[in-house]
Amino acid sequence: MKIQHVDISYVNQLWPQVEKFIDAALAYQDDYTLEHVKVYVTNGSWMLLVAIDDAGEIHGASTVQFYNRPNDRVAFVVTIGGRLITNQDTFRQLSSLLKAFGATAIEGSARESIARMWKRYGFEEKYRVVGAKL
Repeated sequence: MKIQHVDISYVNQLWPQVEKFIDAALAYQDDYTLEHVKVYVTNGSWMLLVAIDDAGEIHGASTVQFYNRPNDRVAFVVTIGGRLITNQDTFRQLSSLLKAFGATAIEGSARESIARMWKRYGFEEKYRVVGAKL
């Protein structure tokens, strides 16, 4: 499995192939819709990544938002969806790719089961996010 960045000029061509993975990831939150994600990716605010096999078939997709802190450029994983796409090799590829875009840290919001899985790759729970509409 290979992790690749999708250049913004190809997002609309690939969107029909990745939207099911993104949509599945959105099922556990209520901040964004699939259309919101598409807008953020197509206007360049977020990066689209895909997990492809040797035959070029897409098995998963992720969106990443970059932001800066005083001591880090954070790659925040907004969505990630697919089956059997997370292992040591794909995580190394993801890390290298994000570093190539200037990231010095990787973060993401995760439900408890996903947080347990990502602990295998060195993630630690930093804080819990709660919210209320005003």
